[in-house]
Amino acid sequence: MLNVSTAASSTPVLTGLPTARAVDHYAFTVPDLDEAIAFFTGVLGGELCYREGPVEDADGDWMTRKLGVHARARAQVALVRLGPYSNLELFEYTAPGQITSPPGPNDVGGHHLALMVADLDTAEEHLRRSATVRLGPADAFPGTRRWFLTPWGMLLSLRGPGRQDDRGFVPATTPYADAIGIANAKANAVERSLGLLGVEHVSYTVADLAAATAFFTDVLGAEPVESPQRPADRSDGHWPPGTEHSRRTLLRTGPTANCELIQSGTGALRSRPPLNSDVGGHHLAFYVDDVDAAAAYLREQEGVALMGEPETITQGPIAGDRWLYFSTPIGIQMEIINMPDGSLPYEALTSARRATPGDLRWHDRP
Repeated sequence: MLNVSTAASSTPVLTGLPTARAVDHYAFTVPDLDEAIAFFTGVLGGELCYREGPVEDADGDWMTRKLGVHARARAQVALVRLGPYSNLELFEYTAPGQITSPPGPNDVGGHHLALMVADLDTAEEHLRRSATVRLGPADAFPGTRRWFLTPWGMLLSLRGPGRQDDRGFVPATTPYADAIGIANAKANAVERSLGLLGVEHVSYTVADLAAATAFFTDVLGAEPVESPQRPADRSDGHWPPGTEHSRRTLLRTGPTANCELIQSGTGALRSRPPLNSDVGGHHLAFYVDDVDAAAAYLREQEGVALMGEPETITQGPIAGDRWLYFSTPIGIQMEIINMPDGSLPYEALTSARRATPGDLRWHDRP
């Protein structure tokens, strides 16, 4: 249930992460940054906003304190806008002890990204023409979803809007319901060919579904869209492997994003979720108006550990960004940020722009 408090006037006050507006970005660590940028822009129609790096600290422990990786780790970073509401932050790391084989979809730390498209057949044909992806077999419920793998093995799926899937879920609550069949005048040629409406949800595999759901609702202020389901009967050969014995729930995280949490069935295969510096590493970032207020709140939450104190970037393409990473008791690393969009240095170099919440607030529904 959504966490609420009642003021003296008996008016419900929605609570959660203070001053949060929206999910700012989904972050993923890939083996080759150039390859990932080329895929997300050339095949899926994203726009590259900026690159930065190397991010490193040759002599100190800043990388460990602030990012949770080895002190001698070194990162290259890029941000790609994908669809109207979503940013992807892509990392390529070199680090001592780096794990280069990502977790499977049913391991703790597994994840995937689901894209909403106007028409599945059209989108599938677009992917076939690209000749860069591995398409999975037809889903158990035709016309609802199609799995595919990027050239480096990251799992994604296509979803058709407004159709019942194998969980009996019709995604009418997504921010794309009103966009069905309406051409996006701002879409580029690749987006139009794919029929991309946006990122429908990000999915994380966790060790304890109940605990993860409680953290998202009680601490972050997410809204349940769908209750946990029993494992579904599937006739698609359980593709990708390891997805046949999952329980899951769907949450609304802010005005324009959904997050799916999946109960791991084979968590013992991994001793820990991936670090940011491992291939398959990931984090989830929230846009907040006041990073310091959000950090003060998180500091009081059980199982949350702030990674240092908030700091402001002073040089590079996003100078002015105030940010802080934090670890969570559910094994998903997260971040709070505030970007002075409209006055960031990268904006002088390209017409591409990060997706921002604009005037939307966390509990708005566009």
